Amino acid sequence: MSFNIALSGIQAINEQLEAVSNNIANAGTYGFKSSRANFASVYAGEQANGVEIASLTQNIGQNGSLQTTGRGLDAAIQGRGFFTSRDAQGVMQYTRVGIFNANKEGYLVDAAGRKVQGYGPSVGGALGVMGDIKIPTGQIPAVASTNVAFVGNLSADWTTPATTTFSHTDPTSYNMVKQSVVYDSLGTQHTVSQYFVKTGANTVSVQYSFDGAAPTAAPTTLTFDAKGQISGASKSGTLTLTPTGGAAPLAFIVDYTGTTKFAGEATTTTNRSDGYASGAFVGVELAEDGSVVAKYSNEQQQVVGTLAIATFPDEGALAQTSDTSWIANNTSGAPLYSTPGIGLAGKLSKGTLEGSNVDITSELVGLMTSQRNYQANSKVITAENQMMQALMQAL
Repeated sequence: MSFNIALSGIQAINEQLEAVSNNIANAGTYGFKSSRANFASVYAGEQANGVEIASLTQNIGQNGSLQTTGRGLDAAIQGRGFFTSRDAQGVMQYTRVGIFNANKEGYLVDAAGRKVQGYGPSVGGALGVMGDIKIPTGQIPAVASTNVAFVGNLSADWTTPATTTFSHTDPTSYNMVKQSVVYDSLGTQHTVSQYFVKTGANTVSVQYSFDGAAPTAAPTTLTFDAKGQISGASKSGTLTLTPTGGAAPLAFIVDYTGTTKFAGEATTTTNRSDGYASGAFVGVELAEDGSVVAKYSNEQQQVVGTLAIATFPDEGALAQTSDTSWIANNTSGAPLYSTPGIGLAGKLSKGTLEGSNVDITSELVGLMTSQRNYQANSKVITAENQMMQALMQAL
């Protein structure tokens, strides 16, 4: 009887050593969660008949330390939750390893090549449908300009130009000229020259020239009060440019809101348009709120999706499919999906990865304890063997 009990002890300790060894081996694995072997007695009726490993407890609730990588597609969850991905068989897998990349087909995938799950771009302020995150890797179309924002200071020290008849080729007929860039429907750049002409004590006229041609648009008159602030209309009328090359006619306005007329140097603080040329895909990265942001060569970017974070009623009961992946089951409960930082889901830390939560010191102590237990059971077997030999010799 004692031989069987000791043998069951050795077998159980071997299983415990496998768990401890696996923990130690994965001490440097991103997103790894340690496991603990739980011993239980084995009974034959009402009599103890040995010991066994009844279960393995996963230490999922304890987060590992954050390790900075600086990579735009690395992320760690600070708190509860799992990244969600779909494998080739369509099974949802859950992991704490936030190593992502765009595959050759343009889908966002995790370190195992599984398609990451998330919400599509917002529609009317609401999140899109949850599914695979597709990244547009081609060109994004040009957007024609509709507005030019110009803010600056038109010096109160200006004097009325010596030449009273304005000409865009005669610098003596205006006080200052500034160029702005606008884009047509094909993404071609056009230059809008704004010629500022002081016409009175508190008025400045702005003449417009397109691509260096003679002005054809009606000028805009800016009126300022005694404190140097615009007191009248702060926007030009609709300016129309007819491009060559097949682009649609370009209609836009110039907004001078915030422009002043103070003494001193004339300055420009804002001079930008809202259009842009077409651009090629150059990369993708994550934002702190879980947004997947595609970037393009024209310095534009667009949110193509938002990572889905899954939480569970009993995350410790998830079924492990690999060292860093799990699937849901009846015991764990159904997943609750949300975005990072919403509800029970932890916040996202961009450019970092979660390290293993293995405590090497504790594992080594457990290893030594297991070794002593193994030796004790071995001595029981040795003693049993010696007793049997003595008994057989006595017969």
